[in-house]
Amino acid sequence: MFSCMLPTVKDSGSAFTQVFTFGPTFRAENSQSRRHLAEFYMVEAELSFTESLQDIIQVMEDLFKTATSIVLSKCPQDVELFHKYVSPAQKGRLEQMLKNKFITISYTEAVEILKRAPQTFTFQPKWGSDLQTEHEKYLVKHCGEVPVFIVNYPYDLKPFYMRDNEDGPQHTVAAVDLLVPGIGELCGGSLREERPHFLQSRLARLGLADAYQWYLDLRQFGSAPHGGFGMGFERYLQCILGVDNIKDVIPFPRFPHSCLL
Repeated sequence: MFSCMLPTVKDSGSAFTQVFTFGPTFRAENSQSRRHLAEFYMVEAELSFTESLQDIIQVMEDLFKTATSIVLSKCPQDVELFHKYVSPAQKGRLEQMLKNKFITISYTEAVEILKRAPQTFTFQPKWGSDLQTEHEKYLVKHCGEVPVFIVNYPYDLKPFYMRDNEDGPQHTVAAVDLLVPGIGELCGGSLREERPHFLQSRLARLGLADAYQWYLDLRQFGSAPHGGFGMGFERYLQCILGVDNIKDVIPFPRFPHSCLL
């Protein structure tokens, strides 16, 4: 998920130990698909004093399972309506997601799984390229239709604020995406880069040092290690209700060339 780069909850990571926000987000790319909107809602969460990607992963899994359990207990008739008339198989898939521990694999492992896949992909998987929707759905299917965390993405694929793993030739960052059945990516997050010299170096390489001086200033005199993630609310509704098109889970869908007021 790509959101406009404005000061967000991730910039509050040094002030509070656990913070979150829930509000509109705007997508910059001209994406015309069943999974994308120009304006959507996102839950963004941030945790201070963590140097472990596993901490972020655990909060993501707990959020999904807790929120879903509450929805199922508080709104059983609404959910049942969708499971009966829209997606009859979704009830069983949802029960599997709540019952099983989510799986974690590295980006490198994911690429190797895709290369060994018996099917042919429109976009051929290779290390260093982003995972496409067809890849994400295959990986979830390969793992038994259980949600999958993909961790440690290539350095050049992810934004400047994700923490450098300093891991040699296959240069990666401490990033994580959560893939769920039927949808693909639901959440995306990372440990944040709190070391000023790493941030300065990367922003200079990208030609963004002047534009993001304010971001450097926030960490110039020390910063607690922190991390966080975002979860698209409409994609979450797609996942639990079994709705195929994201435009059907928001009252006024806005997408490129259709932003009616």
